[in-house]
Amino acid sequence: MLSFAAMKNLRLTLLTVLLLVATALSATAQTKVATVDMKKIFNGYWKTRQATAALENRKLELRKEMKDMADGLDKAETDYKQLLDQANDQAISADERDRRQQAAASKAKEIGSSKVTLEQFQRQAEAQLADQSQRMSGNLVVEIQKAVADRAKAGGFNLVINSANTEAFIYVGPEADITDGVLTELNAGAPIDLTKPTGGPASNISTNL
Repeated sequence: MLSFAAMKNLRLTLLTVLLLVATALSATAQTKVATVDMKKIFNGYWKTRQATAALENRKLELRKEMKDMADGLDKAETDYKQLLDQANDQAISADERDRRQQAAASKAKEIGSSKVTLEQFQRQAEAQLADQSQRMSGNLVVEIQKAVADRAKAGGFNLVINSANTEAFIYVGPEADITDGVLTELNAGAPIDLTKPTGGPASNISTNL
């Protein structure tokens, strides 16, 4: 983890680079700078909400499969205990107790195998959700970046800075912010009601089961 001093130096370096870029551009042509809050756009984009809902649905499906497997494991453990009790029951014949003992040993192996299967399924499910979330975010960011670039070109801006990193700026005038315009264009014709809550932004969704 970066120390406070290192983080401070990193922020200063970023600000210096941004200023140098702006200075270099202004040396050859008039620089028109715009800002955009990528986090706000990502969380407010209708496709993000749609993808978030799909991810949640898949998570529920995987949870149900895991519950079914866990319930089967619980039943197997109950059966195993019953077989052990019967194997120690002196009221039945020795041959029958032996058969119950063998059945209990077989059930124990089955339980061990089921536990391994359940653990593997959980790991694979979490990896699947993480991959789906990563692909979802990556595809959406590509779309948003294109929309930002198109908006910037239409507005005559030759430099766009992500204002979500507020510590990189001392002052940004509201007239330079194109966030709402980009978000409005992206959400035009959205097939879902954006006024309804969706349980939180997709960027904060957990892929853990």
